[in-house]
Amino acid sequence: MKVYVHDKGIILVGKGWEIIQKLKEYNKDYSSVAEWVEKVAPK
Repeated sequence: MKVYVHDKGIILVGKGWEIIQKLKEYNKDYSSVAEWVEKVAPK
């Protein structure tokens, strides 16, 4: 499972179940992917 953070978004690479598990994990900290990108992406 790899997570790449870019200016414009986030790329998740892995098996389907790994990606779903990672999204559930990050859902505890961020309510949406857009919020996650906004707070994590380098500026």
